[in-house]
Amino acid sequence: MSLSISIRVFKNRDRDSASSSSSTAESAVDSTDSGSNNLKTPTAGQRLLGILRYVPARCRYDPTTPFEFTFALNLLFAFAATFTVANLYYNHPILDKMAETFNVSYERVAVVPTLMQAGYASGLLFLNPLGDLFRRRALVLVLILFTTLCWVALCVTRSFEVFAAFSFVVAVSTVTPQLMLPLVGDLAPPAKRATALSYVTSGILLGMLLARILSGIITQFTHWRTVYYVALGLQALIFVLLYLFMPDYPSTNPSGLTYTRSLLSLFALAKAHPTLVQAALIGLCVSAVFTTYWTTLTFLLIAPPYGYSSLVVGLFGLIGVAAIFLAPLVGRFVIDRHTPSLGLLLGLLVVLAGQVVGCFGGLYSVAAPVLQAFLVDLGIQTTQVSNRTAIYRLDAGARNRVNSVYMLGVFFGQVVGTASGAPLLHRYGWKGSAGAGVGFAGLALVVLAARAPGAGWVGWKGGWGWRGKTEGASGGGGAGGGAQPPEPGVVQLRRSIRPSDANATND
Repeated sequence: MSLSISIRVFKNRDRDSASSSSSTAESAVDSTDSGSNNLKTPTAGQRLLGILRYVPARCRYDPTTPFEFTFALNLLFAFAATFTVANLYYNHPILDKMAETFNVSYERVAVVPTLMQAGYASGLLFLNPLGDLFRRRALVLVLILFTTLCWVALCVTRSFEVFAAFSFVVAVSTVTPQLMLPLVGDLAPPAKRATALSYVTSGILLGMLLARILSGIITQFTHWRTVYYVALGLQALIFVLLYLFMPDYPSTNPSGLTYTRSLLSLFALAKAHPTLVQAALIGLCVSAVFTTYWTTLTFLLIAPPYGYSSLVVGLFGLIGVAAIFLAPLVGRFVIDRHTPSLGLLLGLLVVLAGQVVGCFGGLYSVAAPVLQAFLVDLGIQTTQVSNRTAIYRLDAGARNRVNSVYMLGVFFGQVVGTASGAPLLHRYGWKGSAGAGVGFAGLALVVLAARAPGAGWVGWKGGWGWRGKTEGASGGGGAGGGAQPPEPGVVQLRRSIRPSDANATND
């Protein structure tokens, strides 16, 4: 089964179905008619597509029967985001072990994380916009299944070239959390959207940190391939859980938008929405802070005056995990009750405070990098949720493309932080690399202060009110050229119809 064929099948299904509630009955009628004329045994690929197309009764879309976006569903999306994003980072602490297994140099094996980041960026650019064209349940399931099947090759191959190639491929399809986040924005009630988003974004950051911790600990006691087998099992579990419980939600653009137009509209969306560009720039800056800190922290902790082991350095990630679990509280009590700009201001001030503490105290007391890790992760989570809350108000029919523009800014910030951290540490020491983080946080504050909520590209039009205002909510049909989706805040799921109910309806 090829990924492109599967996507075309789901696209045709979206265009042809006037109502999801009749899809099962129509399939049965078609099967009966074709069977009377010319019986054909379905191929294995057709059977697989049929399984993927099937939607459990509890998850079917029905515009007349509301289904509440529950906390359990929110946690399911967060769990899926955590252990999908983790795929990109399992290799980071075990590159030396991989080099030994494949009998290659460390410089050569270091290309694996680079290829995975390049693959992830390709997925953000070329696959993420598909979320505005197709039903996201079908698209997410296809991508997760594709990732799972390709992951088998990573577990068993003895060729470094094959391992590197499949690392790139699985990274391309590991964008499913970025498809689920806009769906959460569609499903969650507007008054609780920031809280719902905070759980999933916390899952993403948790995956980045937890992957390094789990990989280091497991490899300490067994072979590094065990990490990849565990990841394979987690991917299969995610597929099963989403297949059983992920709601089927209509395409936000059932007709009139092609894939080419969706890619070109990324530029139009950036041009039409200053809030989106501002969010992308702030995301760039805070991502640079994050990667600068975590790529240089190891060198600080293994050198004098600390001299910690690799295991102790890996456990520093638990500090960031503690901060992550506070993010939903910030979303609920700050961002949901006020404007996203207030969350951005508070988050950036926390990031700046953490960087200042680490910069000037990191060489003298371990308490400084500990506090720095906590504050930086908490502040970045707050800014990420605030940014997403703001940009998901812009164009409801183009949320996946809006998310693509934003995530490209975030990804570029990660590249900048990774590329600058180590050279600055080598040339200027810990204060040089940590000082760069202070500069990135300060630049983010400048970008935030350049425009007030609801203003144009630059200026304070509308003032800086923190409560009871919304920024740039345009429903749909804006620069993205999308159609208005179903009302956000309520998940519409079709319930199964018993034969007696169907007869009563027909009467």
